[in-house]
Amino acid sequence: MATIHEHEPPYSVGYLIGSLATASINRKLAGALVALAPPELEMREIPIGNLPLYSYDYDADYPQVGLDFKAAIASVDAVLFVTPEYNRSIPGALKNAIDWASRPWGDNSFTHKPSAVIGGSIGAIGTAVAQQHLRSVLSFCNSPQMNAPEAYLQITPGLIAEDGSITNDGTTQFLTEWMHDFYEFITRVLTVVPRS
Repeated sequence: MATIHEHEPPYSVGYLIGSLATASINRKLAGALVALAPPELEMREIPIGNLPLYSYDYDADYPQVGLDFKAAIASVDAVLFVTPEYNRSIPGALKNAIDWASRPWGDNSFTHKPSAVIGGSIGAIGTAVAQQHLRSVLSFCNSPQMNAPEAYLQITPGLIAEDGSITNDGTTQFLTEWMHDFYEFITRVLTVVPRS
């Protein structure tokens, strides 16, 4: 029997940026999404760049950096992945971060945590293949995903201004609606699967 979720908005959303590059177009996209998010969502970045490469050798004595990362995931209501596509898949740094959050075995920080995936690229397919790989990983991690609408963005020169605003009205409307859809998805998931 479904339990009514007693917590009301705003919901906290931790966003992970798949690229470590300082000039990353996906970092710029993430900034635009934060600006376009509805007031019911509190957005905060969860950095992934300081995590060492995961090995199960760490499981017996998890390092503080790993514990802190898992705590950051645990502290939010939902997770947003903003990722580029590297060699038709997700960046190694992002996969590494997911591995840290999902371990040690039996202590998966993504379990029942609603998530959404978006990404931008200069290429025409706009991270579509990387997103499919990421969705497969998140399915194994038992994270309920917003499957539609999908968002594969081709980032053309000037689409995202220096101040982080989107310069195309149609793209602005699409991303505003996409973020609102994510809010509604989070609400549905947390109503049926309340946070412990």
